[in-house]
Amino acid sequence: MTTKTLSLITATLLLTTHTFAQETLEDITVMTASKTSQNLKDVTSNVDVITSEDIEERGYTTVTQALNSLAGVSFTQNGPLGTSTSVFLRGMDAKRTLVLIDGIRYNDLTSLGGAPFEHLMVDNILQIEVVKGAQSGIWGADASAGVINIITKKSGIGTHGSVHAEKGSFNTEKYGVTLSKTVDDFYVKLAHNVVKSDGFSAQQPEGKELETLEDDGYKNTTTVFALGYAINESNKIDFSHTMIDAKGEYDPFGSPDGIATSTTNDTFSSVNFNHVDSFNELNVYAKRSTFNRTYTAPDFTGAVKTTPYKGKVEEFGLNSKIPYASSDFLLVGADYKKFKQADTIQKDFENKGFYLTNSNSFKGFIGGETILTESVRHDTYSNFENKTTFKIGLKHIHGAIEGLTSSVNYGTAYNVPSLYQLYSPYGLDTLTPETTTSFDVTLAYKDLKISYFDTKIDDMIDFDSTTFKYANIAGTSKISGIEASYQKEVFSEIFLSVNYTRLLKAEDQEGNDLKRRVTDHVKLSVDYYGITDLHLGVNAEYVGSRTDTKFNPDFSKSDVETGKYTLLHFTANYNITEEIEVYGSIENITDEKYQTVYGYATSPRAFYAGIRAKF
Repeated sequence: MTTKTLSLITATLLLTTHTFAQETLEDITVMTASKTSQNLKDVTSNVDVITSEDIEERGYTTVTQALNSLAGVSFTQNGPLGTSTSVFLRGMDAKRTLVLIDGIRYNDLTSLGGAPFEHLMVDNILQIEVVKGAQSGIWGADASAGVINIITKKSGIGTHGSVHAEKGSFNTEKYGVTLSKTVDDFYVKLAHNVVKSDGFSAQQPEGKELETLEDDGYKNTTTVFALGYAINESNKIDFSHTMIDAKGEYDPFGSPDGIATSTTNDTFSSVNFNHVDSFNELNVYAKRSTFNRTYTAPDFTGAVKTTPYKGKVEEFGLNSKIPYASSDFLLVGADYKKFKQADTIQKDFENKGFYLTNSNSFKGFIGGETILTESVRHDTYSNFENKTTFKIGLKHIHGAIEGLTSSVNYGTAYNVPSLYQLYSPYGLDTLTPETTTSFDVTLAYKDLKISYFDTKIDDMIDFDSTTFKYANIAGTSKISGIEASYQKEVFSEIFLSVNYTRLLKAEDQEGNDLKRRVTDHVKLSVDYYGITDLHLGVNAEYVGSRTDTKFNPDFSKSDVETGKYTLLHFTANYNITEEIEVYGSIENITDEKYQTVYGYATSPRAFYAGIRAKF
C-alpha cells in the first residue's frame, strides 16, 4: 500500500466537532443569516456555528484554525503566527468574504486580501457564525462568498472573572484576563489577551532546513471593552470597542534571512440603541472600523522604507423587525457607509443601502414544515453604478421521515473595488464591481449532511501580471463542489465527526485552474469523554491536490504542488475543579513537512500546555 493511500485512510478515520454535544438546533441562536436573531432550525441558508466549547476543546489559537475545521473552508499562510493569511470559503478567496466582529466590518479597505485573518485570536469568542453563499441581498458588497461573524462573549449576572496562561513551542506565550459585572439594568466587561511567539522563519526556500534560518516573531494584544444600560423594559443602549495591536516580523520577497516588520493598530467600535414594543424590535446604530498599519522593509534597491496604510469605515443605520402571524417576520432596514483611505491615497466613497427580508413558516405543508426566506437590497454608490441584489431560500423539514430536511438557496452578490485597487500605483480608476451568482442545495438526514454548491463570478477583479495593474477580467469564473459532513456518538462516550469537501471546478474565464484551491479536503476528529472530567481528542486533516505558482530564476513561471499531505493533532482537557481546567496539545504529531504557500514555512511538531480559571 502506498504512503499516499495510507495518509488518506488515516485522515478519513480521524475529525472535528461543532455544536456537537447536547445542543439541538432549537438551542442555537444565530444573528448573521438574516441580520436578526433566529433559531438555527429556522434558517434556510447553509450555516455553520463554532462554539466557545469547540474552541477550547480543540486548543485553537487563531480564528483561522477554528474555521479550517469546517467543510468548505481552507486557508493559506505565509509563515508562522501573524503572517499574511487568506481563508478560502467554498473556493473563493478572503477578499470576497465579509468578516464581522459583533456585526462591525473587519474587512480592511486598504489591503489586498480583504480581512486580515492573521490578527484574529480566539480568546473572548462566544461563537463564530459562518454563512455560505452570496449574501449581498442582506449585507451588501463584499459578501459574495458568504459572511463570517465573530460573536464575543457576553456578561453574565453578577460579578465574574477568568484568567488563562499558556506556554509552548517557539517560546510561545498566551495569557489574559476577563472581568465583568452585571446588575439589573447595567453591565460592564473588559477582556485583555496577549499572544506572543518567537516563531520561525516565514520563508523556507526549497532545500533549506527551517532550523538554519532566522526566526520571525509576533505579538498580538487584543482588548475588548463593552457596557450596556437598560433605560427601561423597552429600551436599552449597548456600546463595544475592540482594539487589536500587533507587531510582527516577516521576510521580504526572495530574502529568507531578511528583516522586515509590520505594525497594526486597528479599532472596531459600535453603539446600538434597541427598542422593543408590541409592534416591532427597532435597532439604531453607529459603527466605525479604523485600520492603521505600517510596513518597514528594504525596497528593491536595499534602502529601508516605511509604508503606511490608513483606512476608515463609518456606518450608520437602523432596522425594524416586525413579527406577524405565528412565527413570521419582516425586517426593514437602511444604512449609510463611508469608506476612506487617508495615507498616500487621499480618496473616499460613499454607499447608501435599503433592504427587506421576509421569512414565513408553513406548517403541515407536504407533511412537515416549510420555511421560505426572501431578501432584497438596493445600493447606491458615489463612485459606481447602483446595484440591486437578492437572495431566496427554501427549507423543508419533512414530517413523514423524522430527521430529514432539505433546502435550496439562490442569491446574487457583488464586490466593489477597494480604494487601493482603484488609486494605488498598481490600481486602475476605471475598475467596476464584479458580480456573483450562487446556488446551493442541501439534504440532511439525522447525523449526515450533503451540499452541492455552484458559483459564477463575472468581471472578476484580479491583478494582471502583464500590465502590473488591477483589472476587470472579462468573462465568467466558475467554482462548484460538494460538501459532506457526519457526526455521531459511535461508541459509549466516543464521538466521531468527519467532513469532506470536493471542488469539482475552480477555473477562470479561460478554463485555467484557480491557484491555491484544495481539490479534496478531509477533516476528522475522535473525541473521548469516558473518564470523569477528562476530554481526549485526536484530529486529522488530509489536504489533496493544490497548486501554486513558482517563479523560476529566468523569471518564467511554472506550477508547483503544495498539497497531498496529512496532519495529525492531539488535545487533552482536564477539569481539576469546576473553576480550574488544565489543557495541552500536540500539533503536527508526525512532524509532516508541508507548505500552504510555495516557499513559505509551516509549523513542525509543536507542544503547548496551559491553565484556565474562572471566579
